[in-house]
Amino acid sequence: MERENKTLEYKETLTKSFLKTVSAYANYGTGRIIFGVNDDGVIVGINDLDQLCLNIENSINDNITPHPSYRLTQDHDKHLIILTVEEGLDKPYYYKNKAYCRKDSSTIEIDRIELNRLILEGMNVNYEDLQAQNQDLTFHVLESYFQKQLGIKDFNKDTLITLGLYDYHKGYNKCAELFADKNDCKGIDIMRFGESEDVVLDRRTFEHASLLTLFEKTEEVFSLYYSQEIINGMTRERKYLIPQKAFREALANAIVHRSYDNNAHINIAMHPEYITITSPNGLSEEAYENGNISVLRNPKIGNIFFRLRYIESFGTGIRRIKALYNDSLMKPEFILTPSTISITLPILKEINLTKDELRIYNILSIHGEMRREEIEKELHVNKSKCIRLLNKLISQQLVEKIGQSSAIKYKLK
Repeated sequence: MERENKTLEYKETLTKSFLKTVSAYANYGTGRIIFGVNDDGVIVGINDLDQLCLNIENSINDNITPHPSYRLTQDHDKHLIILTVEEGLDKPYYYKNKAYCRKDSSTIEIDRIELNRLILEGMNVNYEDLQAQNQDLTFHVLESYFQKQLGIKDFNKDTLITLGLYDYHKGYNKCAELFADKNDCKGIDIMRFGESEDVVLDRRTFEHASLLTLFEKTEEVFSLYYSQEIINGMTRERKYLIPQKAFREALANAIVHRSYDNNAHINIAMHPEYITITSPNGLSEEAYENGNISVLRNPKIGNIFFRLRYIESFGTGIRRIKALYNDSLMKPEFILTPSTISITLPILKEINLTKDELRIYNILSIHGEMRREEIEKELHVNKSKCIRLLNKLISQQLVEKIGQSSAIKYKLK
């Protein structure tokens, strides 16, 4: 039998706990519950299929509100009942006044922030469309950007209506508030570290200002610490230690795709060898890691950043960041947690590797952790040469040694 996962749960018999999973599937994605299989995936069967189907149907209809769409099928050969619950449109779907989601193979209650998101989704409303509490807003920064970069001379209320920031009946929305000169948005918190995170060399916090101001101020800090002026004859050239386009893309992604109902900063950790940008988020792992973000969380914010050319096209930012590191041994890293997304951009280093050193690097990139003996076998080299090659890669901070004694392994840093 297939293992339990996000969209599959087994029940040996009927218990009330299955209703939590019904709520989760209706809220977040179609899934199945198979009755007649125990927790170990062993088929035990159901004695009276018709009666259990009736009991399941009554339990859902009596306990889940609003009523979800589902179907029951019977497997007479194996004596199983398969309950398929469809993702619904009238979210949230409650069981005993609580809404649930799936986390791997478990079902958990969602928190207040996530419940609010479900309510908005059920109303077919984005957070950025909600009415702004503060209607006394000014847009001098937004106006200057549109005049400077797009040549728009007459920036007025009609412009704001076109951008989806203002409605004559409802006034300004949350998106307008985020682009206003002053607002309550927790913006961007930057910390620059020394050789360890115990050594803080600088800290800058930009908040309560237009998203465009946050972007500009953050880029200034990036240029201050990760660029150098190179004098070439009579000309000066600015060289970036981390690709400037990659940083701009990662920063724009963090601003455009973050969750603004979560009143937290975008955190930027600047280290000597890399930068990590962490934003409050809730995108699906598949969409983000594949760089296929076709549905924007904040379409109005995305539209303005697109018009101002901070993002080149929707849903391709991650692929472009990866492409900027195509010729680099050091690659960007993307880490997703239930509440955050982090992008780590390493410094581009000019590293000259020998053929054998490059072979070790490529082997470790494929296999992950390996023992020295395994590397020797792959490379067809003796022990002393393998140790010499590994030590060279360790000194260049490309490889690290983990474990102790006979359990020592090597992996890419």
